[in-house]
Amino acid sequence: MAEIAEGGGGNEKGGKKRAKKSSTRVDMTPMVDLAFLLLTFFVMTSTFNKPKVMSLVYPAKIEDDKPVDQPKINNAVTFLLTEDKIYYYEDQYYSVGNKEGKPATVLQELNFGPNAGGVRQYLAKRNAYVIKNVEQLDSKLTREQKKLMAEGEKDTIYERKVIEFKKHKDALKVLVKTDDKATCKNFIDLIDELKIAQIGVIAPVDLLASELELIKAKK
Repeated sequence: MAEIAEGGGGNEKGGKKRAKKSSTRVDMTPMVDLAFLLLTFFVMTSTFNKPKVMSLVYPAKIEDDKPVDQPKINNAVTFLLTEDKIYYYEDQYYSVGNKEGKPATVLQELNFGPNAGGVRQYLAKRNAYVIKNVEQLDSKLTREQKKLMAEGEKDTIYERKVIEFKKHKDALKVLVKTDDKATCKNFIDLIDELKIAQIGVIAPVDLLASELELIKAKK
């Protein structure tokens, strides 16, 4: 608050009366208190940026002294990353001369381009079930729901339905394997493509010795 201090003047000399001089002092203490109150208000009501992460499913660790059989894989694709290359094979892996008498697995190659040989188009085709159902679900959202979701608000009913689509037997599952020459950039680019394609199950797993031999032969 402002205070006015009076001083001087008041003496008559020669029949004239002098005006009293005054000085003004402003007390800033209430303003400081108000600033702290406003700062506290904005801190408590602000929404901070949340880290954008993608959950990955890691398989259980297997003891080295136990024999491991290759698990049966259905409706899945395995990506093998090495240097600037990205190879893949679909469903179950079969080595040369396997007991099932199946043809040996042959690697195919993809790239990160927008053409027909790109990862995005390949994933969109393989995971058409989830993408189609999510698009239909999005089309039923109201304008207000879309606005709230764009601002970071969660719609639990929507998210639960999307998870159900991704867990369906027709949804594509993805295994990602890398050798010691794979680049971090390619791995992140691939994970981004998997997220765009609405892949629900992503499992980084160890590269088999026979798969490494296939990579060397392919290169």
